Amino acid sequence: MSSKPNKLIYESSPYLLQHSHNLVDWYPWGDEALKKSKDEDKPIFLSIGYSSCHWCHVMEKESFNNEEIAKILNEKFISIKIDREEHPEIDKFYQN
Repeated sequence: MSSKPNKLIYESSPYLLQHSHNLVDWYPWGDEALKKSKDEDKPIFLSIGYSSCHWCHVMEKESFNNEEIAKILNEKFISIKIDREEHPEIDKFYQN
């Protein structure tokens, strides 16, 4: 885990807070992340999950705290983490 928190540290969602010290520089869903993606001409890497999701925890351990993977995500993408319980409409959109 990273010692420096990412932008999820300011969120109230327990799920997002679980990812606030990942090596990936996560943004919460919102205008700041979308503007940064546009301004830097970088694609969005979108991860949607929830606190009790088994595979979300596996991804965190195996991918989001892997230095090599985090480096690629941080350099090439704007990474957005969404709690599906806070944004069920976004989760539903991408599930269909």
